[in-house]
Amino acid sequence: MRYGWVLVLLLICSHIKAQINHPKASPFAKIEQELGLTKITIEYSRPAARGRTLFGNQPNGESALVPYGRIWRVGANESTKISFSSDVKIGGNTILKGTYALYAFPGENEWQIIFHKNVTHWGDGRTAYNSNEDALRIKVTPVKTLDFHENFLIFFDAIDHNEMVMIWQWGNTKIVIPIYVDTQKMMVSHINQKLKNSPSAQTYYEIARYYQEQGMHFVEALTYVNNSIELGGNTYYYHRVRSLILADLKEYEEAIKAAEISKELAIKEGKDEFVRLNDNKIRVWKIAELKNK
Repeated sequence: MRYGWVLVLLLICSHIKAQINHPKASPFAKIEQELGLTKITIEYSRPAARGRTLFGNQPNGESALVPYGRIWRVGANESTKISFSSDVKIGGNTILKGTYALYAFPGENEWQIIFHKNVTHWGDGRTAYNSNEDALRIKVTPVKTLDFHENFLIFFDAIDHNEMVMIWQWGNTKIVIPIYVDTQKMMVSHINQKLKNSPSAQTYYEIARYYQEQGMHFVEALTYVNNSIELGGNTYYYHRVRSLILADLKEYEEAIKAAEISKELAIKEGKDEFVRLNDNKIRVWKIAELKNK
């Protein structure tokens, strides 16, 4: 009996070794995008049009690959998954951090986009889909494009610290989905936490730089960059940020002095680009200073 089991195992192993990995008709793709402090990841497969009518109805009246009004589990093969490392807003609606499957109800003039909690489905989703497992539904308007995309494509565009769009394109159809995160709120929380734990010169500098870049809290920013310099951060880029903050406060005379220090330190370190940047600002601020007198 023992020899019989050995023979079975040998046959199984032989079968596994004989299997051949075939290229998939809908190849797998993965994209990652940072939005502020939030990481967004999409894993999906990319089906091809192959001459088929993709959405709606064919000219002869027969159904297309995905008829209007019928659920479509976006992509192909396993569920198309989107993951958020923090809470985000999709089309103005909050969705909690986590991983979701993407579904849609295509329509001629309106699509319903669904973020679904169950990410384990295969196939077209018609039998497995359960609306009770929806995390979020939004409505978007499809766009007809002149350019044709043979393979289904997902990508991100118009990205800044707080918002961007997720775009789906297949055939001549384009779907645009707005995504928003409150990066400023996350940063303030992060900053407050950092300030509790014996902040270093670099920490003070990073806080000051963030406030300056965001055009906010200039008085506090000046205090933080001064702290960074006092703690030993006597570098061209610390003084560069200090000069920018002083200019934001319209203290142009002090801004010019800080820029001169930054320029001299940049010269010593061979940082020609920062020499040029400081020279440009000094010229601008000298003009601004004269206008203020």
